[in-house]
Amino acid sequence: MLLNNNGNEKGQQLNNGSMLLREEMQAIDSWIAKMGKHHFFDTTAQRMISVTTTLNLQYEIVGHGLNRIVYDLNNGFILKVALSEVGLMANANEAYIYNHCREEVRKYICPVSEFGSGWIIMKKMDTSVRHAVIDYTKLIKLEFIFLKYGMLPIDLRIANVAFSEENKMVVIDYGLFTMDLKSPVLRWFV
Repeated sequence: MLLNNNGNEKGQQLNNGSMLLREEMQAIDSWIAKMGKHHFFDTTAQRMISVTTTLNLQYEIVGHGLNRIVYDLNNGFILKVALSEVGLMANANEAYIYNHCREEVRKYICPVSEFGSGWIIMKKMDTSVRHAVIDYTKLIKLEFIFLKYGMLPIDLRIANVAFSEENKMVVIDYGLFTMDLKSPVLRWFV
């Protein structure tokens, strides 16, 4: 299910009901085209300077790793933009898994709102550390739930979970999970 943002404070037109402005999508496209020109030995700092300069998004950066940068859209959603080929695959894989997984599993993964070339918009979740210490047993139980329903939760760890309003553990980074032979993560590695 795709959601959109009906209130546009910037007074610019949204692209096809997307939460992102046309100009923001163009900036992401520009970054994705430029991204391939980065060498593997570029430092994360060099890549961050390049991506933030190219994107020039007016949102707060709330996190980043080697493969994706995360922005807070200030509307209850976050935007993940790929920083690498692995980031592209992770975004595609999260969209695929969310839209094709069993209902028994979907309640344990962060909802995907929109997905495009090089980016994905997901619901913003509570990532505070206050839960982390007491919730390793929940993490282990969550791993068994994914395995029970045929999903291999690669990279399931405390840093990749958050909590819903109901205080339930939800995976916010499942870009390396695999669900079936059609999974983008398997196509990327094969």
